[in-house]
Amino acid sequence: MGNDLVLTEIREGYRVVTLNRPDRLNSFSENMHLALMAALTAAEADTGCRALILTGAGRGFCAGQDLSDGVYTPGETPDLSVTIARFYNPLVRKLRDLPMPVICAVNGVAAGAGANVAFACDIVLAGKSAKFIQSFAKIGLIPDSGGTWLLPRLAGRARARGLALLAEPISAGQAEAWGLIWRTLDDAELMDEAHRLAAHLATQPTSGLALIKRALDAAEINDLDRQLDLECAMQGEAGRMPDYMEGVTAFFEKRPAKFRGRS
Repeated sequence: MGNDLVLTEIREGYRVVTLNRPDRLNSFSENMHLALMAALTAAEADTGCRALILTGAGRGFCAGQDLSDGVYTPGETPDLSVTIARFYNPLVRKLRDLPMPVICAVNGVAAGAGANVAFACDIVLAGKSAKFIQSFAKIGLIPDSGGTWLLPRLAGRARARGLALLAEPISAGQAEAWGLIWRTLDDAELMDEAHRLAAHLATQPTSGLALIKRALDAAEINDLDRQLDLECAMQGEAGRMPDYMEGVTAFFEKRPAKFRGRS
């Protein structure tokens, strides 16, 4: 289901959302932005959806912004902040705020905003042929879509500056070694592993996993005292959820837990 630019496949307990402009390496157009946000909003509204896979069609994940899609007109000075505010910032916020784990399966090049959208997901897998490129400096721009926030937190200050200033591609294996992504796999195994993780996560206590996402994001800006207070409050919230009681009961009864998922 979905339109031609973004495809949605509904599986048991999770959805697969595929960027589908393979002839343009899935670069972002305005219409693809709108279709992707609609797909993510639909997944969020579906209480039966307890995990999500984001990937790309063809030989690339996403080459960033399609410069031919109205953001550049010869002789005119654009206001790129309009595009950022309207599309990219809401997309990154949506990915971070979804009440379920988001797995990104990077099946080829991830450049510019495409790389940072991938890094904004919860678990990032990449095929060995994939490459990540902070291509912004090549055209006089800064890393957007959360890039300046994500890169130093994932890779460290020195590597973040090298990636951003030099705009050199790095391999999937290097991205894994630097902590930018979770795991590198043979290309043929990428989607199988993404589906395996999604199917597993779809059986887990989804509301509790959503709290984990919120707590880890808050830890990036909180000091220890504030984070301890947040953990206290969130643990109280988690303990009132049916899945906690089910998990404990299953532990004592020595059986697999049957979590309800999203409350």
